[in-house]
Amino acid sequence: MGHDERGKTGRVYNGMPAKDLGTEGWQKPWSGTNGGNCVEAMKLADGRVALRQSTDPDGPALIYTHREIETFIRGAKRGEADFLIA
Repeated sequence: MGHDERGKTGRVYNGMPAKDLGTEGWQKPWSGTNGGNCVEAMKLADGRVALRQSTDPDGPALIYTHREIETFIRGAKRGEADFLIA
């Protein structure tokens, strides 16, 4: 289930320090053989998703709505993000 941690301002917002969301619940869904350098994701209680860089867990978290994440993942599965690795 999602996490309900809040930042110092009492709200979850884009660019907030990822550490303010807590240390539990982060997952590495895209981890591979890259030495641990990857994106970590956390599903929040309200359905949004937080992303952070695994090598900078105290850095900023990017907060996306459920719809934004769904749109990105569906597009990536269709190959629409292939230009990022070409």
